[in-house]
Amino acid sequence: MYFLYALPGILLGLYAQMKLSSTYRRYIRQPIASGLTGAEAAREILDNAGLVNMPVNEVGGHLTDHYDPRKKALFLSSENYRSRSLAAVGVAAHEAGHALQHKDAYAPLQIRMLLVPVTQLASKAWIGLVLLGIVLGMAKLIMAGVVIFAVIALFQIVTLPVEFNASSRAKVQLLNLGIVQPQETGAISQVLSAAAMTYVAALIQALGQLLYFLSLARGQRN
Repeated sequence: MYFLYALPGILLGLYAQMKLSSTYRRYIRQPIASGLTGAEAAREILDNAGLVNMPVNEVGGHLTDHYDPRKKALFLSSENYRSRSLAAVGVAAHEAGHALQHKDAYAPLQIRMLLVPVTQLASKAWIGLVLLGIVLGMAKLIMAGVVIFAVIALFQIVTLPVEFNASSRAKVQLLNLGIVQPQETGAISQVLSAAAMTYVAALIQALGQLLYFLSLARGQRN
């Protein structure tokens, strides 16, 4: 029964990862006409928004790019930091989009930031309660675990508008600042859409798990 609920999310997740990998590999080899690196593109977007003191740092790993709202800093994987490609600039601009959200106090980002510590606790607590409830045959314990897990699902729901909006901001800034040419926007959109699909898959997986555990709790009650 678990796989019945989980399978759609698992399959979509596998497809999303393959799509992101193939799209990224394609466009990391395609140079951008402006000749800017990912780091330079991010720097230009931040400076234009008045975020001249925000650092753009290089980190190791593959697609480890992120914006840290606590440190108010961008972190770009070495490949995207140094590469002068459409993929690198697209990813870097997306992360800069998160910084612009923070500057504008974008509501979904604010909510997501508030949920981070709660979600970290929930991710450690829910499974113990559910397993204990199953072993003891106590629906109330399972339901408590399900309620806690719902916080994780809520986090995934809030993440979607944050990610889509960051990509939208990125594409606008790249065009307005002349970092990409109009004929290059299709490639940028493909890279960012492929990345966004991974968040959609994560949400589907979380909702599938939530529905399964709800059905499990109802079964214990009966």
